[in-house]
Amino acid sequence: MKQLFYIPAIAIVLFSLSTPVAVTLAQETIYGYELMTQQEREQHQQKMQSFHTEQEREAYRQEHHKLMQERAREQGKTLPDTPMPRGRGMGGGGMGQGGRP
Repeated sequence: MKQLFYIPAIAIVLFSLSTPVAVTLAQETIYGYELMTQQEREQHQQKMQSFHTEQEREAYRQEHHKLMQERAREQGKTLPDTPMPRGRGMGGGGMGQGGRP
């Protein structure tokens, strides 16, 4: 009988990790998300994951920020002046001083 309990529990966990959660995370972590196509978002995430140093990621973030600001201007839209603080999204660490969240 315990096996029957685990199957629905696993299904609930898998459902909670489905696309809406991923979309929300991407919206919160990709600067200019709403101005990008799905393909551009995927390419952006892949590129960010391909960098080996924080300096490479930061340089790309700044380049991406300028591109999104320009795109927003062309479309008559506005974006915040500054990109999201590092650590807000996946892979950023999000750790405070001393390695504590």
